[in-house]
Formats: sequence, C-alpha cells, structure tokens
Amino acid sequence: MPLDKKFIDQFVNITSKAALASYYFVGKKNKNAADKAAVDSMRNELNQLNIQGKIVIGEGELDQAPMLYIGEKIGTMKGPEIDIAVDPLEGTNFAAQNLPGALSVIAVAEKNNLFNAPETYMEKISTKVTEKGIIDLDYSVKKNIFNLSEYLNKKPENITACIMDRPRHKDIINQLIKIGVNTKLITDGDVSGALLVTEDKYGVDIFLGVGGGPEGVLAAAALDAFDCNFQGRFLFASNEDKIRANKMGIKNLDKKYELNDIVKGDSIFCATGITSGDLVSGIKIENDQYITETLITHKSSGTKNVIKKIENN
Repeated sequence: MPLDKKFIDQFVNITSKAALASYYFVGKKNKNAADKAAVDSMRNELNQLNIQGKIVIGEGELDQAPMLYIGEKIGTMKGPEIDIAVDPLEGTNFAAQNLPGALSVIAVAEKNNLFNAPETYMEKISTKVTEKGIIDLDYSVKKNIFNLSEYLNKKPENITACIMDRPRHKDIINQLIKIGVNTKLITDGDVSGALLVTEDKYGVDIFLGVGGGPEGVLAAAALDAFDCNFQGRFLFASNEDKIRANKMGIKNLDKKYELNDIVKGDSIFCATGITSGDLVSGIKIENDQYITETLITHKSSGTKNVIKKIENN
C-alpha cells in the first residue's frame, strides 16, 4: 500500500526543523551539541505525528542513546504503522567545523519494509546501472570499472568513482588511480556520497567502499526511488557485533543485500541541507527568514526533487 502523500510535507517539516536546530551550532566546534539539537528537535516533531512509528535506524541502541534509539516507539500511536530510519545530523564534523555537506536525514516505509540495520560497518556499492551482472560487490574493483566502462561506453579515464578518504580505502583508491579512474574523495557523509550516482549533474558514476550500515539503509531508500542499484554487506569487527546482529534477526552474517532486501514497497526519503553540499544548499538567512533546501523522494508518486522552504526567524 502506498504511503499517503500528506506525509511528504510532514517529513520535510521534520528534517527542516532538525536542520535549523543544528544550524545554531555550525562552526562552534561542538559536534555533540549540534547532534543533540537535531535529535531533540526530530524526536519532538515525530512524536506529534499521527503514526504508530518505530525507529529501525537511530542514534544507536537504548544503552547508547536516550533518544531516537533503535526500537523506540514514536508518534501518537494513532494511524499507520511505519518504520523510520533517522540520521538527524549526517556529517557531525561538517557541522562542527562549518564544512560543506551536513544534512538532516529521514527515511520511512510501512511496517517491516525497512531493514533493521545494526550499528556496524557495511561494504557498499551504488550505481545507476540496474542490469544484473554488471556491478557487484563480489567483483574486483577492476572488473566493476571495466564492466561499467563497457556498459556506459566510456573509457575508464572518463569514469568518476566516489569513495570516502579513509586509510581503509588506500588499496581501492590505488587500484582506481592505476586504472586511470577519476576519484572524488569525500571526508564524511556517505549517505550523500552514495546518492551522487543518481543524476548526471553530480558527475559520479560509481560509489564504493566501507561506511556505516545505517547510512547504507538511508541511502538505499532514496536510491530505490531513483531506480539505481545498491548492494551492501555488513562487516562485523567483534563477536559482540555478531551477537547483536543475531538478536536483530540477521542469521547469515555474510549475506550480500540487494536493494529490495533493504527497502520493500513504498518509501519516503528527506534530506535537508545544514551546510551546502553536492545534493542541496545549506540554510540561508535572508530578511529575517530561514531558507532550507530538502531533497525528497516518494517512490509511489515518482517524486524526486529539491524543494525550498521558508521559515520566519
């Protein structure tokens, strides 16, 4: 059953207000205060919605986070049952240092239609190629690039790969450079990184590497509406992580998840800019009014656009 279109405005309102709450801490070198402001705002606004909501991706688990933790019930408990994934402040360092790309993000789907991901790392890959057998986590970097090159009818040196600039990616980055691929290195924010494959205007052909599992689920909700491809595989650093994953219902710890394993049915995704980045502009103040930009997708209605919202100061 499709999600009611009325929820689009409601969730845009929620991410916009969380972004505004966090905006007061931009450049203040206090990422925890910026994050808390966004979390508190988002929780307050979600609790006013007529939904029976459940947080499936949150700020951690109950013992780690007092608000918006995995499993928390949210809303008035009247209305449809909805799974909610949140990242109230994606790119905490971006906000703290006043760097580009801080976002407030939410994704929703009907009950049991959004993957309940553990707080662990995930190997992931996204492209705009949906045909099977071209891009795959099980392929080598070289095979993926050469397959993509052939499919797009582009030489490898005309392909751009986005990857987080981390020591763990040194080998992948070296392979990409050796093949001649252009690399777009990002320092944080792998929700937005994964979404750069959605439109030609971003100039990114493939996103790959290891990032947060929860961020993978959030990105997948938007990628699904853009008819893109996404695969993810969880990486567990400790036995404790594996036990936690088992408790969350993940029995096959080595499973490669396809997009339709992560997001089923209809979904809504909203990402409001706090500081300007590739996807959306950050918050601007003009004539004592706040202007926000939000990327929104709603799969069933085919909505995929950026909307501006003006709030009085």
